[in-house]
Amino acid sequence: MHKILIIGVGSIGERHLRTFRATGRVEASICEPNEQLRNTILERYPGTRGYADLEAALADRAAGHQIGLIAAPSHLHIPMARRLVEAGLNVLIEKPLSTSEEGVAELAEQIRKSGVLAAVAYTYRSHPALRGMRDAIASGRFGKPVQVVGTWGQHFPKYRPAYRQIYYTSRATGGGAIQDVLTHAMNAAEFLVGPVDRLMADADHLVLEGVTVEDTVHVISRHGPVMGCISLNQHQAPNENTITVICERGTARFDLSNARWSSMVEPGGEWKLEYQFSLERDDIFINQANLFLDAVEGKGPVACTFEEGWQTLRVNLAVLKAVENQCWTNVR
Repeated sequence: MHKILIIGVGSIGERHLRTFRATGRVEASICEPNEQLRNTILERYPGTRGYADLEAALADRAAGHQIGLIAAPSHLHIPMARRLVEAGLNVLIEKPLSTSEEGVAELAEQIRKSGVLAAVAYTYRSHPALRGMRDAIASGRFGKPVQVVGTWGQHFPKYRPAYRQIYYTSRATGGGAIQDVLTHAMNAAEFLVGPVDRLMADADHLVLEGVTVEDTVHVISRHGPVMGCISLNQHQAPNENTITVICERGTARFDLSNARWSSMVEPGGEWKLEYQFSLERDDIFINQANLFLDAVEGKGPVACTFEEGWQTLRVNLAVLKAVENQCWTNVR
């Protein structure tokens, strides 16, 4: 049984707690400064230890924490991760890695020297359908990728009704469509066709009430020779998340909302269903938890390495810069 400390138990932190427990492979503790929230979660998940602050949690030798999962607001990730690594814990950091590159290189060096395992929780890299599609593309089955196209959108108030009271309201704490949801799409595209090296972007606040951060984004990207185009909004009625990779001899499409990937190789043909996964959202997180625990046990790699999460942080910052400057922006 792995002993995991989950820092921050808002919506995403509670989901990590629930899904790591569902693996049957962990004993869980939580660290949450909000007393009312902390007590609510402890009542909801019997057998869970609770702490009001990180130092108290790390000082509890009886708990024997081996893994730290950071689900606090993004601007707190780096200092918290540095403290966990200093204490010798393996770390899983919720996306995005941070809101700036301040302290990231130092944390990377600290991780290297300590030998602990570090990963970033870009959940879709743990999705069996996306992983299967990536393997098929990498095998050369469809020829070389030439274009990646993403169409993402949902009605944010329906799925996150408290968005006006959480980190989302400010870019400084990781809010806005770019750092909140677009980062998933960009990370998934990089997973499929390689890292972004330059991009252009446009974004605006068009619909969401009660906030001023952007809710609509368009990005044109270059992943080496592969051309990319991602559009996203957080106010449309349809819930859709698709990434299509067009290759020389065929096309592959990941459809998150229907938890599947499909292919087409004949012009004007029919989509062939390649793989269908569970539609229960928790199942992707359970898969992510199991992959991370496997990596801790030396049974395989993490789904998204620290370095890959750092690369997507650079993309986030480049998108924000491109929106401000309205010009091509180098990621590195």
